Amino acid sequence: MEKQGVLVLNLGGPDTLADVQPFLYNLFADPELLRLPAPWMQKPLATFIAKTRAKKSQANYASLGGRSPLRGITEAQAQALETELQRAGIEAKVYVAMRYWHPFARDVLAQIKADGIQRLVILPLYPQYSFTTTGSSFRELRHLRQQDPNLQKMTWVWINSWYDQPDYVQAMAAAITAELEQFSQPEKVHVLFSAHGIPASYVSAAGDPYQQEVEGCVRLIWKYVKRPNPHSLSYQSRVGTVKWLEPYTENRIPELAATGLKQLLVVPISFISDHIETLQEIDQEYRHLATSNGIQEFRRVPALNTQPRFITALRQLVQPHLAATLPSAQTV
Repeated sequence: MEKQGVLVLNLGGPDTLADVQPFLYNLFADPELLRLPAPWMQKPLATFIAKTRAKKSQANYASLGGRSPLRGITEAQAQALETELQRAGIEAKVYVAMRYWHPFARDVLAQIKADGIQRLVILPLYPQYSFTTTGSSFRELRHLRQQDPNLQKMTWVWINSWYDQPDYVQAMAAAITAELEQFSQPEKVHVLFSAHGIPASYVSAAGDPYQQEVEGCVRLIWKYVKRPNPHSLSYQSRVGTVKWLEPYTENRIPELAATGLKQLLVVPISFISDHIETLQEIDQEYRHLATSNGIQEFRRVPALNTQPRFITALRQLVQPHLAATLPSAQTV
């Protein structure tokens, strides 16, 4: 029987305030995230952006306790997935690799080799595929694999996107429904799905499927919500002056408030773990934006993190690619 493992991929985040600037450099030095006409411009521009944004980003992370919670949450998700697989009779170690901060893929792959893994399932923790997220991580992994004959001997299975996975979709719908019930007048709440943005040209010129998958994901989730509430989609976390996918969340909130809306529920549709975009950008910046424009009740749907049905969704994604090796402890 092959020794098998699962490698979950995420963005990463600084562990201390001193890590913020090098983390930002790694982020903007990625040509999949920031595409430039001349490759020689990548590193100098990444250095400039990192230095320019470091102080503000450090203040944002300081409001979260001085670090990103993403690594801890991702490691908890990996442990929960490993436990769920064991309950299904599958022995597979689950590893975590981050794209822009520790633990880096190179180091994790070294551990995977040392553990003697022969079959590896690659699971990005991004429901919707984009060149900037899953695509970037896959490109790095393929590069590392090409450099190492031992990695080439392993069987690698790649999971590209899973925005339509039934347990994930229904977990999101249940979270929205539960949060709607916390409002004083649930039927009057506008539900605003907010996805991480990408430059519009990546979709229109390069064919990135991200926007299509985000819109498809919203439609699937709303079928299970089964509420008459109005809902819409916008995009957040824009960087620079180029046009990104629209509408921008920072513009959409005042527009909704201008209609007389008093109750707003924000759904972080492309984020399955709490990190700076949920805890600081939505919970702090967008909450202030909403209340200062007259919205009286503002809530956010919690990220799924280690919610049991979400972990079941992750197990359902990788299980078909793994062999059962243990007697199942119970039916799952």
